[in-house]
Amino acid sequence: MKAWNFEVKNNPKEISKKLKSALGPDNGFVFDMENNENNSLTFKVRKRILFVWYMAFQNWTIVNGKLLKVNTENKTNIEIHFNQHFLMSLVIFTHIALGLGLLIAIISGISGSGSIFILGGMILALGIILWIAIQRKFEKDIEEYKSLISGILEL
Repeated sequence: MKAWNFEVKNNPKEISKKLKSALGPDNGFVFDMENNENNSLTFKVRKRILFVWYMAFQNWTIVNGKLLKVNTENKTNIEIHFNQHFLMSLVIFTHIALGLGLLIAIISGISGSGSIFILGGMILALGIILWIAIQRKFEKDIEEYKSLISGILEL
């Protein structure tokens, strides 16, 4: 999870209207906003998927945000947290656990087959490669969301 905090010189209602109009369903996003206690607004943004196979390509990053009104002047604090989708983490940890399990089984002597040793090493390597690729995609998505939100709020 990565955090991004900044301050804007508008009130939360104006900011929420800008975000809702720019990140609505017509623009390819799912945008949910709720009023919370203590005069704060929370929102959640993620890319909308049109087809199931897009899940693996587009919907990896979820943006959770909070708009907090500052008592002085007409300012709003914005807190945004970027999270990876749960399924992406599950895929990575499943590959790594399966590969390590096979390698541990070979080392402990349960199975002496060399082909299982190669299979375990390949699955472990695939898990590590997936982890690196998903982390790079996550960082790229964060930068895209930051530039998108900056453009919407005119920072």
